[in-house]
Amino acid sequence: MAILDDVKTGLGITGNYQDGALNLYIDEVKAFLTDAGVKAETVDSPAAVGVITRGVADLWNYGAGEGALSEYFMQRAIQLKLKDSATAESGAG
Repeated sequence: MAILDDVKTGLGITGNYQDGALNLYIDEVKAFLTDAGVKAETVDSPAAVGVITRGVADLWNYGAGEGALSEYFMQRAIQLKLKDSATAESGAG
């Protein structure tokens, strides 16, 4: 299943009318995670689907225009970064 489909499922969105906007937000959230130091392979893995969905919801905020990332999103992004760092230090995959 593609990340767009996963995000739409997580947000309860059906159809393809919002796909353009959702893909934009997905790309933005993935760029945020990568720029924060989360490895690209982690960002593209099932481990990141939930945080990407949360980030998309935060940015979209169903039209409210606030565009702020939630505390949960930030905490989860930090967890993924720390997990990647711990894995790199231990020499594990």
